[in-house]
Order: sequence, then C-alpha cells, then structure tokens
Amino acid sequence: MRFSSLLASASLAFVVTAHPGPHATPSDAEMAHKAKLSGRCAQHVARFNEKRWKRDLGHIGNTTVQIQTQAPVYEALQNDTCVLTPEVTAGPYYWPRSQTLRQDMTEDQVGVPLWLDIGVMDMATCSPLEGVMVDFWHCNATGSYSSFTKLSPNIKFPKLLAEEGKNISDFVVGSTDIHTDSETWLRGMWPTDEHGMMQMKTIFPGFYIERAIHIHVQVHTDWTTRENGTLVFENTVSTGQLYFDEELEEKIMAMEPYSSHTQINRTRNAVDMEFSKGTKNFYNPVVSVVPLDENNLSKGLVGYITIGVDTSAIEDEHWSAS
Repeated sequence: MRFSSLLASASLAFVVTAHPGPHATPSDAEMAHKAKLSGRCAQHVARFNEKRWKRDLGHIGNTTVQIQTQAPVYEALQNDTCVLTPEVTAGPYYWPRSQTLRQDMTEDQVGVPLWLDIGVMDMATCSPLEGVMVDFWHCNATGSYSSFTKLSPNIKFPKLLAEEGKNISDFVVGSTDIHTDSETWLRGMWPTDEHGMMQMKTIFPGFYIERAIHIHVQVHTDWTTRENGTLVFENTVSTGQLYFDEELEEKIMAMEPYSSHTQINRTRNAVDMEFSKGTKNFYNPVVSVVPLDENNLSKGLVGYITIGVDTSAIEDEHWSAS
C-alpha cells in the first residue's frame, strides 16, 4: 500500500434478513475456525492490549476534544479477539463511493461521542498489522445510514427493495445501486500506524429493524490512493461487525436523540444471528467501553477492541472510486 500527498491534507480537512448479500451465512466450521485463530493468538493479543492500555488517547486527527481517560482495567488481562473474515456480509448499506479518508466521521450527526481505539493483528502470525486501512460505517442515532437517508430504518429490507422496483434475489452488496443521496456522515477510514493501531471519532450507533446495535468494519490489506484522493482496494478484504454490551446500550438508548426512535423495538444482542454465533464460538466482537465521565455518559465514550484479520482467507476483490 502507499500514501499519496493527499493523505496528509485529508488529515487536516450473519446474514440476517435485514442484511442480504452475495456471501453465504458463515457455517459453524467457519465460525469455529475464527475462534481457533483467536485462541491461538491469545497470549500475543494479551501483550498487545497491555501495551495499548498503558497509553492514553492523545489528540486524534481533526477532532476537537483531547481525550484524557485511561483504558479499561481488568483483574485478568483480556486476550480474546474480534476476528474478521471474508464470509461476513458488508450489509445492504455498504456504499464504497461514500467511504471517506478521515479520523472524525461524525459530521453533523447528534449522539453520544465515541472514540474507537482499534488494534489490528494478523492472525496468521499473531503480530500487529501496520499500514492496513480500517474502514467503518454505521447508522445514526435513529437508525438511518448516509447515502441511503430516504430508506426507512423501520421497514424490512426486502420491502424497501420492492419499493425501489428491485428483487432481493438480484441484490449485490456494494454493487446494486439503491443509494438515495451523497451524504457521507458516519463513514470513515484510516490506516494503522507502525504499532498496528488507529483511532476514529464517531457517535454511538442507533438501531434499525431486525438488527442489534453494531458498527460495520472492514480491513483492507492492499490499497492505494490516487492523485485525486480516491482509494483503490485490492485482494484481502476482511469484514465484520462490532457490538456493545447490552447494559450500556440500555443506558444510551434512554437518552436523546436515541430515545426518540420509538417506531420499532430494538433487537437485543442475544437474538441477533451474527452476534450470537460469534460469542458462542468464544471470540469476542464486543467493544470494551470506558466513559469519560461515569456520572454523565453524554460526555462521551472510548471504545477499545483488537481486530484479528484472517490473512489465510483471501477474498479477491477490486474496487476503485473513480
């Protein structure tokens, strides 16, 4: 991978019915493989996390808040990992043309501030991955996705497709064009540093029909920037979804503007297909969260997680934002 000069200026400036796509639902064997990878690298992950947890988050990119919180403190050092593989679908609201190179993807969205502190590890070597692009997107506080703002978060996706005159059996994630606008909020990407770490500022996600609260994430191990600032991704693309503790979600969803989303009931983690398969196989897609102020969650949260990339599973994918 390589940076263009525009990268510097940029820093200044599972499948469930709601998530159809070209990927088959991960089999039990595939999920067990992910768990095995996580377990094999457990001690390496533990040491990796220990180094991260001894540091504070400094000033991040073009954000305006200096974070002065310490990382989580545990009686025993955590060593589980969220392992990404090509089998997990990117979901119907994946639209690569809207993904933006930056470290603050909040834009004008209202919600509880969330700073993600991400460590990325190669599960083939149990070593941190330097210079890989970590790519996020998620819905806003009331369930909508940018680039798809005219699609209701309260209507099941097959019905939404039918209203657009399309058949769900013909839908291809990232290719079938159902985007409704050019908004880019809550979409962002940034590469890992020499220690395999990166940070992203966003807000705590809301929810939409039939899905638990989650953040989509991809790790691109082969990428480049063009002179016009667009990105080209090739070869290994690992995909996954990050989740949060149910008790924390209850507290956040009771706050505005999240509490205004009353048209549908929120899907809990325990009944979300992708979440349940992950925890059943002992790898961990749940973000560890530390509030900036224990008595006032609205001041913001810092989320820590180690993402494991299964580099033994390569998905040949080429995409360019031309």
